[in-house]
Amino acid sequence: MSNIDKAFSGGKAFIAFLTGGDPSMESSREFILRMARAGADLIEIGVPFSDPIAEGPVIQAANIRALGNGASVEGLFALVKAVRLETDVPLVFLSYFNPVFRFGCERFFARCKAVGVDGIIIPDLPFEEADEVRPAARANGVDVISLVAPTSQARIKEIARNADGFLYIVSSLGVTGVRSEITTDVRGIVETAKECAPALPCAVGFGINTPAQAAEIARHADGVIVGSAIVKIIAEHGAGAGERLSAYVREMKAAIRQLAL
Repeated sequence: MSNIDKAFSGGKAFIAFLTGGDPSMESSREFILRMARAGADLIEIGVPFSDPIAEGPVIQAANIRALGNGASVEGLFALVKAVRLETDVPLVFLSYFNPVFRFGCERFFARCKAVGVDGIIIPDLPFEEADEVRPAARANGVDVISLVAPTSQARIKEIARNADGFLYIVSSLGVTGVRSEITTDVRGIVETAKECAPALPCAVGFGINTPAQAAEIARHADGVIVGSAIVKIIAEHGAGAGERLSAYVREMKAAIRQLAL
């Protein structure tokens, strides 16, 4: 069983996202550890980038703050190394392709293995071009996690059939950001993916921010991903966000574990 598999082994998974280095690397280390202790089953760490095209205003601003504070790919590797001294919670980078390419794919994934990164999500890397990174990632035990949007059934099946780690289902078209209502047929997308990859965990993200939303999504999916709501807490409270993050993660985890039964 891979470390990512463990995130889904105990039932519905709660997956938390933050932008690495916002407001500082030390704060990110504290927040990751707090969220892990509060019940996050897997944590995505955003690699700050100057042009995060899939992100809404909240996460875009976090990227700008982190870059302004000197965040770098090397700094993110050091962050993961420090976190790994205290927890084995599954960790996944969310990075646009440019930072990986500039660092060098083979070198990048070798460093992921060395410090303990379990997977990577690359929002601007089309499925058809995933072989640009997949050989180097697989050689180092790093899962390249595929995203699927609410598009054609044939494409969902093709992506699911070749997916590693888990399938990231985008709940809404457009960029990231909290939404008052999730109207996508999540159940249908999950069922389509499971037709050809029944053992592949399916987690849903983009827009989820309340316990009620999380519970409803978890009725059909194996995991719930929350990013903008967490990043918003960090934006509002800065280095003092720790207690609020812990409380939020506990509330969301309880919702998907208790209400989704």
